[in-house]
Amino acid sequence: MARRTQAERSEETTSRLIAAGLRLFGRDGYAATSIEAVAAEAGATKGAAYHHFDGKADLFRAVFVRQEQLLAAALARVSLGAPDSWSALCAGCHAFLEHCLDQSTRQIVLLDGPAVLGWDTVRAIEYEHTLRLLRRGMHAAASDGRITDGNVDIRSQLLFGALCEAGMFLARTDDPATTLAVVTAEADLLLETLTQPTARATSE
Repeated sequence: MARRTQAERSEETTSRLIAAGLRLFGRDGYAATSIEAVAAEAGATKGAAYHHFDGKADLFRAVFVRQEQLLAAALARVSLGAPDSWSALCAGCHAFLEHCLDQSTRQIVLLDGPAVLGWDTVRAIEYEHTLRLLRRGMHAAASDGRITDGNVDIRSQLLFGALCEAGMFLARTDDPATTLAVVTAEADLLLETLTQPTARATSE
């Protein structure tokens, strides 16, 4: 019982630190946020923070994973409300672009993530969450005959790369609303190139 209670306390502290990291890294960015500030925000000591994480970069990685989980969950909810696999895929892509304007997604995932963690680590984490979700949507649309024959996994990587580049563009824009509309329209044109001619005619 004592071991279980200690484990629960440890898990609670870790969760508080990650939640505090989401708030501070998302609001102020990695460079301007110290691990001491995160600990204070979480109601924990600096020693506790270093007990649970090797340092600020390790804590940021946990925060990045959590942000990816939240983003993937939000995209999944949007897709579930769509009437068919193609609509679900398009809705998920639209929602991804919209979330790129969210402060936490913008700062943690798009701006600081690649710089702090490196592209290999970022892509590995995304593969488990947002990219996995996109691949699932692409395979569903392919199974329903809504996209042309080809290597769906490679196409998923290419589409995800395009969406991430669009996200970086949105993250740096001075006019978010106008830019989002333009980027979304261009993303729709890109998505349309994947469709079967019959599916494209039906959607029109």
